[in-house]
Amino acid sequence: MLRRPKPNVNVFGLASWLVGPARVTLTPVEIVTEICERLVRAGIPLWRVRVGQRLANPLIGAWGIIWVRGTGAEEYTVPRSVLATDSYTGSPFEHVAKTRTRFQRSLQHLDPAHDHPVLFELAAAGSTDYLALPITYGDGSVQGAAFTTDRIDGFRPDDMALIEELSPFLAAALEPAAMRRSTESLLRTYLGDGPAERIAAGAIRRGDQVEIEAAVLLTDLRGYTALAEQLAPDQLLERLDLYLEIVVEAVRAERGDVLKFIGDGVLSIFPVGAGGRAEASARARRALEAALVKAVEIGGLHFIGCLHIGRVIYGNIGSADRLDFTVVGPTVNFMSRLEAVAKSLNLTALCSREVAMFFPTDTTKPIGSFVLQGIPNEQMIFSLVSHHVQTET
Repeated sequence: MLRRPKPNVNVFGLASWLVGPARVTLTPVEIVTEICERLVRAGIPLWRVRVGQRLANPLIGAWGIIWVRGTGAEEYTVPRSVLATDSYTGSPFEHVAKTRTRFQRSLQHLDPAHDHPVLFELAAAGSTDYLALPITYGDGSVQGAAFTTDRIDGFRPDDMALIEELSPFLAAALEPAAMRRSTESLLRTYLGDGPAERIAAGAIRRGDQVEIEAAVLLTDLRGYTALAEQLAPDQLLERLDLYLEIVVEAVRAERGDVLKFIGDGVLSIFPVGAGGRAEASARARRALEAALVKAVEIGGLHFIGCLHIGRVIYGNIGSADRLDFTVVGPTVNFMSRLEAVAKSLNLTALCSREVAMFFPTDTTKPIGSFVLQGIPNEQMIFSLVSHHVQTET
């Protein structure tokens, strides 16, 4: 019987490449692709490699890279809900994450009573042997990397020992990108896309502000105080979350940024771009009307929405070491006055004259001129008339 030659791998060279040039210059997909292809050329019979990493995100539980010999590598994501299902529970990746130890299994004689379904899937796709290793990061978190081969006799001990020897260096190469992704995910979750990008780019000091022009949308849940007295705390939060989700999804669909949850209020902006004020105002209106339509479909949710456009100060305010990223200025002050008018007149959707001028006249209705506290001169205010949703009450 012919013996397969030992792999010809310069471990020191690969390790140095991973923690040096690869870590600094390559993306995670490029790192995994290159290390897998180098190992194959050196005689390691890799067939499929998957590197999975947890993500600090309310919707996405993990992300990673899958490499298959002959087809290359691509990124994937795992919804957070999947981590609570049998797809993850009892899997080799769960074993690796919980025990911080390797998992190895031949895929040629699997037992349905004991082996996880993922192993059967890999075997059906042509894999003959499976090795999963913990990938430990500097913060103590444990990720997972799985390696399979399609060689009929599977991995041999030298193959697995070499892969395991390189795993800490693979972790060192991937960790900076993984940490950046989790940080960016947290920033986007709590601050919104625009502020997250500015903070990640270095806008982290008080006074790091820019003046931009934007359409501003302010929504406010009707009857929140009464609801707080009528509903149990968990029911109240469920109702509030449903309303916030409707508004946030509508704003994001129109490329707006949700900047603030102010109790039961939501402050969003739609920066003026190449399409000018008219396009920004239209995006803000579409977002408001989409949210109102969704609320009607669900039932039991009532909120008001106000639109204005103008220049705002966009950036950090606060104390020297406790900052908030928001918008301030006369445009934002006007919004709070507009909200007060909507509440006093029991109207659903209002806008300023500056916004109404961009809409067809049959889609707005002047409701009068008002003296607004802190705002010079009387201001003409309009209600929004929609053919899709009842916006006047």
